[in-house]
Amino acid sequence: MGGLFLKLIDSADPQLMRQALAWLYSFVRPQRKAIAVLLGLSLGASLLALAQPWLVKTLIDQGLLARDYQTLWHMAVIMIAAGLLGTVLAGVNRYLHTQLSGRILFALRDDLYRHLQQLSPTFYGRRRTGDILSRLDGDVAEIQRFAVDSLFSAVSSVIGLIGAVTLMLMLSWQLSLLLALLIPIEVLWLRWMRRKVEREVRGLRERSADVSSFLVETLPAMKFIQAAGQQAREANRLDQLGQGYMRQLLKVQVTEFFTQAIPGTLTSWCRACAFLVGGWWVIQGTWQLGALIAFSTYMGMAVGPVQSLLGLYVAIQRMAVSLVRVMELRREPLAVREAEAPTAMPEGPGELRLESVGFTYSGRQGAVLREVDVVIPGGRKVAISGASGVGKSTLIDLLQRFYDPDTGRILLDGVDLRELDLAALRRRIAVVSQDIVLFRGTLAQNLAYSAPAVTRAQLQQVVRLTHLESLAQSLPMGLDGMLGERGQQLSGGQKQRIAIARALLQQPAILVLDEATSAVDEATEREVISAIDQLFAGRTRILISHRASTLADADVRLHLHAGHLQVMPLETSGDDR
Repeated sequence: MGGLFLKLIDSADPQLMRQALAWLYSFVRPQRKAIAVLLGLSLGASLLALAQPWLVKTLIDQGLLARDYQTLWHMAVIMIAAGLLGTVLAGVNRYLHTQLSGRILFALRDDLYRHLQQLSPTFYGRRRTGDILSRLDGDVAEIQRFAVDSLFSAVSSVIGLIGAVTLMLMLSWQLSLLLALLIPIEVLWLRWMRRKVEREVRGLRERSADVSSFLVETLPAMKFIQAAGQQAREANRLDQLGQGYMRQLLKVQVTEFFTQAIPGTLTSWCRACAFLVGGWWVIQGTWQLGALIAFSTYMGMAVGPVQSLLGLYVAIQRMAVSLVRVMELRREPLAVREAEAPTAMPEGPGELRLESVGFTYSGRQGAVLREVDVVIPGGRKVAISGASGVGKSTLIDLLQRFYDPDTGRILLDGVDLRELDLAALRRRIAVVSQDIVLFRGTLAQNLAYSAPAVTRAQLQQVVRLTHLESLAQSLPMGLDGMLGERGQQLSGGQKQRIAIARALLQQPAILVLDEATSAVDEATEREVISAIDQLFAGRTRILISHRASTLADADVRLHLHAGHLQVMPLETSGDDR
């Protein structure tokens, strides 16, 4: 089966397509029982459909024309019963088909989303969010439609074709030769149109991704766009993108129209020829009227499946485009990998040791870190200073294993980070940065995001410690009040207090404040840091800031410059701008 698909797709990268089909089949295989049931229902429905024209033939030739009312009555009852049974089968089939489609669709999307969850920040920095959404939504749905809808359509078409051709041969093998002339011509036409369909569909997917990317980029920035007075400019950009999408959509429509219109026209000609020849036989008395009507119906039933199978050929090309686009994401390499047999998380005070650590971003020149050797004592308050862009945030990303060092290693309480369970390690290290992530939900849900099991009393305590009482009181339902998407109605200081409160509830062994208090005044900052010092006494606190007040009273002072992390005398602490 895989070899047949590869021949139909004619991919430029057969190895990639083999991997893609294997990935797709891994989601279809667990649904074998449901597929078998649906195939059985499809078989029953197809047989009932094939029986109808023969019943009509019998009703006309042996009932009406023979003036046999009893046969007419029997055939009418049988046709009613067959119609009712067919309706029931169609309803059950549709329900089970929808259920199966949903299972496979969400299984495909879930697998791809879980892979995306493991990719590094670098990946998201160089990929358009709208393009990722287009692949995760539209392309995955296109693959699912092929995997389920096209499968059952193909099976029903094959059953219908075999049955219709068999009955046509029984009625007239001479007229059946028309179908033998029609099918090869249609196959050759579709093979010639294949590449054009694939090219136009890929272009449509790319234009759709352009529109999605534009919306993802501009909607969250609407306040800035309004402030800059650029609404008309952005509206024009959307209009241009929409026109580009429409032009490509029309190209696809025209291409698909001609792809299927030529076979449809040839089919109409063949049916007209069958009526001319068969009608002459009926006039001459060498054939019965019911047989002509049944043959014409079966010819339509045979041509319909042929066109469906040829349409499946077009669907394969559309699916191949989506499958390649999805596999480009699925094959994106992971920056870090889970340990096969993770070591138990150490219960020490949170000592960090960097041994000859070096790191360079892929595709960039110059190392961010060079042979860094430093020990960050556990349970201490550590200040890290350095110019903007020197690599302080990269150092924190290494601690959380968003990346692994190119050289050297990092140890937490004597254990290499690469030997620890990744999720447990990240729970162990809480980071509060300048970029605060808030979700649409209640204040309580946002506070407890990293620690969903916390009690109401703990939430109220952390609200008090981080001075969020005024925010909670301003919401109609207090802690259960809704925050808008991304917390856009909140001030920068309120967002930072929520992030600090969230980290406090997480109760990590190491707390990192990366410019986390930059949006609050110095008085509030002193209160927050004082509360942190009390709550995290005996745990490691790493503070990164340009404010001298933030870095005051540190037990250890480190300075990052030109890839080197140096221990600085405490008396030289100052404002590093």
